[in-house]
Order: sequence, then structure tokens, then C-alpha cells
Amino acid sequence: MKKEKYYISTAIAYTSGKPHIGNTYEIVLADAIARFKRLQGYDVYFQTGTDEHGEKIELKAKEAGISPKQFVDEKSEVIKQIWDIMNTSYDNFVRTTDPNHEKVVQHIFKYMYDKGDIYLGKYEGWYCTPDEAFWTESQLDKNENGEYVCPDCGRVVEKKSEEAYFFKLSKYQKQLEKYIEEHPDFIQPVSRKNEMVNNFIKPGLQDLCVSRTSFKWGIPVDFDPKHVVYVWLDALTNYITNIGYDVGVDNAEFNYKWPADLHLIGKDIIRFHTIYWPCFLMSLDIPLPKQVFGHPWLIMSDGKMSKSRGNVIYADDLVEEFGVDAVRYYFLHEIPFASDGIFTRDLLIERINGDLANILGNLVQRTISMGNKYFDGKIINKGINEKIDEAFISEINGLEKSISDKMDKLQISDALTEIFNVLRASNKYIDETTPWILAKDESLSDRLETVLYNLLESIRVCSVFLNPFLTLTSDEIFKQLNINDKSFSYNPDNKYELSTPKALFMRIDSKK
Repeated sequence: MKKEKYYISTAIAYTSGKPHIGNTYEIVLADAIARFKRLQGYDVYFQTGTDEHGEKIELKAKEAGISPKQFVDEKSEVIKQIWDIMNTSYDNFVRTTDPNHEKVVQHIFKYMYDKGDIYLGKYEGWYCTPDEAFWTESQLDKNENGEYVCPDCGRVVEKKSEEAYFFKLSKYQKQLEKYIEEHPDFIQPVSRKNEMVNNFIKPGLQDLCVSRTSFKWGIPVDFDPKHVVYVWLDALTNYITNIGYDVGVDNAEFNYKWPADLHLIGKDIIRFHTIYWPCFLMSLDIPLPKQVFGHPWLIMSDGKMSKSRGNVIYADDLVEEFGVDAVRYYFLHEIPFASDGIFTRDLLIERINGDLANILGNLVQRTISMGNKYFDGKIINKGINEKIDEAFISEINGLEKSISDKMDKLQISDALTEIFNVLRASNKYIDETTPWILAKDESLSDRLETVLYNLLESIRVCSVFLNPFLTLTSDEIFKQLNINDKSFSYNPDNKYELSTPKALFMRIDSKK
């Protein structure tokens, strides 16, 4: 049977610097979703990459005394390395400086111009260089000095005036409103949808500046080379240019993969993905992505991460200290569906000691140790079940549905909690069945073996579902179980020949 496709993308990371843990959270979140979909049997295409044009890059390259291309080559490689350190399973790492992307963006721009959706005009407004964003005066905030500041990042904006091409965003307002109304799950969570509709769409969409002349580091407008394509039209189109799309070309790969099933992006750029991007696609007569999820942020206890505050933490440093799966677990468990998560080292250590070392690690180690001690590691199901076993096995068998329900709703933290609920139930099952007491009575040997078999099956099923989240740990548990069965529910017919147990996570002395 042919697999159903699933296309998931992250936002492409801006190559202005090294991504901190707040940026890294997104790729780990996307990876967990992609891996889970593969586990379910989908033909997954997972795309990420880097956004490499714009005035900010040109300025930073100049400060560094190197060319913009050299600058983005270095930064893109750093980003890719961190994504790899986090053990993410992307299928394609794209770059907006790729020649094919640049060529197709030029074709898209020309098509929209010929269609009358792009026109030449003059831009006068307030510009935030770090965010590459223009703002009207009514959208701006003021700082303590009375200066206008960007409503997104809080930095001072500057007044700019230049000739520019504009996209007729206003032309697609009614069509966009109708689409959002008819597709209630298009923007998630609902709070983000309400924000977009009430704050941006209903007040009236303004035509969008889509070219610049005040800098050169961008894709040239081929019919008017003094203009470069504005970063959002350039960056957003990466979702289609890298899967075979080109204007007027019938491409089998594009027809198969598009529309994307999920664009996973930070809540700060949801406006671009749920207003600009859909309108661009409507102009191109291309279907819209099925869903855009504006995920919350991972912030520090003293607020959003920034170099000026000196509170930036990088994922590679954490991984070196605590291990990749411990960091992945924290990212995925501690950030709820719709509200920001807070990072503290104390809470990370608490999660490692409590959840990973104690609930998971201790369960695996003592179960395998008992199997080796009492039966030389060779365990089958003797079927001497009691009432307590029925409830326990039922809990194991309910895991697939409970996790799938949570993952379908993008409630990743809750899905992990479902797995750890069964792991907790497994520890409770040990306490209630008391294998060490059963072992003292030879006549209860078959009952003891049944209890250990049930525990091994629980660990096995939990490890299958842990794989999208804690990939290395899941693989290590399967090595220790020494079994290949990756089925999703309790299997009464397995034969275990256990390996030597090893600690999955070491407890950390937080005082040290």
C-alpha cells in the first residue's frame, strides 16, 4: 500500500548569528513531529534551512570585513551543525542563496508583475533593520526617550523613503478572510488566529513592499536590476522552490509534496506566514498549506533571550554538559501548546534526575537486572495473570491512541506525558507485584516470569513511542532488551534474551 505523504517545514533560520536555544527549540519540535509521522507510516518530507539575504546581512558582513556570501556560508554551516548536534532528521537543508531558488524567485516576481499583482511605487515609512520589517506610525511603540521602536523587537526604527515595488495584498483580503473562516484549523493555536484576524486582516490589509534599492545583498529583480527582492517574498517562497516549483512548469515532485501539511514557525513571524504567504500563493494560483502553527517561545526566567541582556544560552553547550536527549526532553516537555516555556538550569537538572534517571532509567535498569538475576535474561510470557495485570496491559495498549490524539493536536508536551504516565504505572506495578518476594518462592516462578514479561513489554512499547522524542535513548533501550519488535501494543508472544543493563541517565548533584 502506498504511504500517505506528510510535508513539514520549519521557518528558515536567519544567518545573522548563531542560534540560541529559543531558536533551536523549533527544529527539535519539528523533528519530533516528523519522526512520529514516520513511525505512523507516513512518507515524510521534512525541510529546514537558512534565510540568507537582506540589509542586516550586508551590514554584518561589512563589519566582519568579508563578503556577504562568505558571511552567510559560515553562519549557515554553524546553524546546520547545531541542527545536526540536536539529532534532527531533516530531509533537506535549503539555502536562499541556492542558484535554483534565486532563479525561481525571479520568475515568481516577474509573473506577479505581469499579472498586475506587483506594481512600482514609492515607500515612505519606518523600518526596523534587525527584523527587516516596515511599519506604519500607528503600529509603532515608543521607548523611554520618546523614540519610535519596533513593536516586535523593541529596537529603534528609522524613517526611510525609496522607490519600491509593491504587492497588492489588499486585492486578496476577502479571499483570505473567506479561507480562514472555512478552514478553522489553518492557523493554530486559536489565539494566534484571532490575533491575525482582529489586529491585521479586519482593519484592512495594506499593499506590501516587496523590493528594496538601498542595499544590494538580495536577489535582483531581473527586469529592473537596481531593485532586489524584499526578504519576505524571497524567504517564504523557499517552501515551494525547493520541491520543484517553477512558474509554468508541471513538476511531479511538487505536485506530490504540495501543499505542505504543516508550517511550524515562531509566533513572532506568524503574520508573514498567515497573511503574506497565503496571498502570494493565491496570486500564483497554488493551494495554501494545510496548517500553520505559531509555536510559543522558550524564554529565560528574566525574559526573552538577547545578547544585550547577557542571558543567551546555546544548545551545543547544553548538549556537551547534559547530553542531547536530556536537552531534547526539556525542550519538548517544558513548553506547553500555546504558552511560553521558561528555561532554568535547575529545572533541567530536576527533569534529568526525576523523569529521565529515576522514572525511566531506574525502571529499565532494575527490570533488566531482575530478568538477568532470576532467569538468566531469558524470559517468555508464562501467562499467569492476575487482575492487576489486566489493568496494566490495558494502559500499555491505550498508549497508541492517547499519543496519536495529542500529536494530531500538536500537543507534544502532553504526548510525552502520556508515555511517562505508563512508565510511572510500570514502577507502581513493580511495587504492587513485589518481584523480589515472588522470587523467594520457587512455586511462584511462573508468576514472577509473567510479571517481568509484562514489565519488559511496557518498556518496549514505551521505547517505541519515545523514539521520536529521545531517539538515542530509545535505541539504547532496544539494545538492552535485545529485541527487534517495534509494534505499538502488548505482544504476548515475544521471547526476551536480555543484554547487560547500563544506566541511561546519571543523576546530577545540583549543588556541584
